Amino acid sequence: MTDRVHPNAAAAAAATNGAPAAKTAPFPATKSQLYGASRPAYRPQPYHRRRRSRSCCCSVCLWLSLILILLIFLLAVASAVVYLIYRPQRPSFSVSAVKLSHFNITSSSLLNSKFDLNVSARNPNKKLVFIYNPVSISIFSNEIDVGDGVIPGFVHNTKNTTLLKTSIISNRQQLDSSSVSTLKSSMKSKKGLPLQIQLDTKVKLKMGALKSPKIGIRVSCDGISVTVPTGKSPATASTSGAKCKVDLRLKIWKWTI
Repeated sequence: MTDRVHPNAAAAAAATNGAPAAKTAPFPATKSQLYGASRPAYRPQPYHRRRRSRSCCCSVCLWLSLILILLIFLLAVASAVVYLIYRPQRPSFSVSAVKLSHFNITSSSLLNSKFDLNVSARNPNKKLVFIYNPVSISIFSNEIDVGDGVIPGFVHNTKNTTLLKTSIISNRQQLDSSSVSTLKSSMKSKKGLPLQIQLDTKVKLKMGALKSPKIGIRVSCDGISVTVPTGKSPATASTSGAKCKVDLRLKIWKWTI
């Protein structure tokens, strides 16, 4: 009986005897080999570009910060120089006289009043001139508006005191029931009507040939009282205890502080 010879064994024997080996058919490729042949080679993503962009942003931020610090420093130096040269001081105000001609509340809760007001404004500076816009004046009693008026704008020279005179009139102003009750109670009081005077305006500072932007100021005067006149003669208010405070009013976008 003849022995069965396997192809691999026959090829090995032929190679041993010096004969050429018979060609064998290749095995078909597996699925994993086919997938690996079609899959692109992995290439790592470059990171140096991102690092450069980050370093560039950091450099820009650093330069902007340095420029901002430099501007703040220069502004502080300029402010210090201006202060040392001009020694700026706020203007001062005082109420020198208030007279009440009439003060009447009708049965329909309408207020009629007339105040004659004198206000002294003083500029204590030697080298600064104040240029005022028109000044709006309001008189309050227990936080109730009892009269409004306007004083024209004026130039306030150095080391000068200016007397501002005006009449504050309320003609048929409608009041609510609470305001009517409060005012009638004060009218009957021996101390009279307590008054608060408020002035609002904007002012420029003139320093030689230079002028500053307009700055808002508010003057609040308290400690004034007046009795309601009973006849035709006006009543003179007591202003001995009057004190006026000057506040700067800066507007930042929509807010005023």
